[in-house]
Amino acid sequence: MADKTFLTWPFLDDRHRALAADLETWAEANLDHLDHSDTDTACKHLVADLGHAGFLQHTGSPGGTLDVRSLCLIRETLARHDGLADFSFAMQGLGTGAISLFGTDAQKQEWLPLTRNGKAISAFALTEPQSGSDVANSTMTAEDDGDAYVLNGEKTWISNGGIADIYTLFARTGEAPGAKGLSAFLVTPDVSGFEVVERLETIAPHPLATLRFTDCRIAKSSLIGTPGAGFRIAMSVLDIFRSTVAAAALGFARRALDEALHRVTTRNIQGAPLFDLQLVQGHIADMALDIDAAALLIYRAAWTKDSGAPRVTREAAMAKLFSTDQAQQVIDKAVQLHGGDGVRSGTTVEKLYREIRALRIYEGASDVQKIIIARQTLQQIL
Repeated sequence: MADKTFLTWPFLDDRHRALAADLETWAEANLDHLDHSDTDTACKHLVADLGHAGFLQHTGSPGGTLDVRSLCLIRETLARHDGLADFSFAMQGLGTGAISLFGTDAQKQEWLPLTRNGKAISAFALTEPQSGSDVANSTMTAEDDGDAYVLNGEKTWISNGGIADIYTLFARTGEAPGAKGLSAFLVTPDVSGFEVVERLETIAPHPLATLRFTDCRIAKSSLIGTPGAGFRIAMSVLDIFRSTVAAAALGFARRALDEALHRVTTRNIQGAPLFDLQLVQGHIADMALDIDAAALLIYRAAWTKDSGAPRVTREAAMAKLFSTDQAQQVIDKAVQLHGGDGVRSGTTVEKLYREIRALRIYEGASDVQKIIIARQTLQQIL
């Protein structure tokens, strides 16, 4: 059983503790024996089930605010039980974050009831073949053509690509060079000229795709916010959801520690329990320390944002960098403690080993987070 003492920390309120308890009960009843043989089908079922259970209500906000602590608690709990469940929940929030924060009343009224009830799947289309972390270098265009915008270009590594009902997409409208010339749009896959070019396979299967847009005409009402505000919109959304990526990593790490504790207390070596070995105790200590330190950084960032901070760029970057990198180490130790069983295909720690790696890359790679933290720190004295 994963440690729950962090729920008593002052970062969290009684409503968060109640949410964690409700979700834990639901997850134990619904996530322990999921069929992942068809990833697309599994994701669709998970979105529907999470919506029916009411947990997707936390992914969108008609009022324009999102409770980051709730998002983190949900992602941590889901990741501890099932990585694909965490993914399915997270994308409903990331995909509609721009609508919640910057959308018009009409956009919110059309899409948030559908995504929050699990009746529509959302996606966040930012990355391009030549501009991953360098968002300001995006080359996809949205040309103003009277009563419409015309989209041309490609997006890649798009989560839920190929199964989403609505995409939040970023394209260059040219108000200024670089970051100031991007805008955000809502695009549905039924628009003429939309094409799924390739489905991308990864070591931990998720629905991912490369998308192509060729002379796609979308209504002016598809614009989110104002022309040229796309970079600010994207960064504001990531500012919230980076902390939740860290929370997912924390969930993976907690599960790895649980598996390791079970292994070392039930496995004998040389006539004594495995946990009697001092080196094993050292690994367990390191794992517990990394998990608690990650949790403190995550809920510090989430609490700071929920307390009214306009941005938590530094706090979220620290949480994501430390939590994802250290979760990788925690899981690696769990694999090591399992010996040969740790690399047996299909075991829990083997699946965790594959799940964690992508979190150190998406929504800002670890190296990018270091640059962000350094710049934010230097700004305090320059």
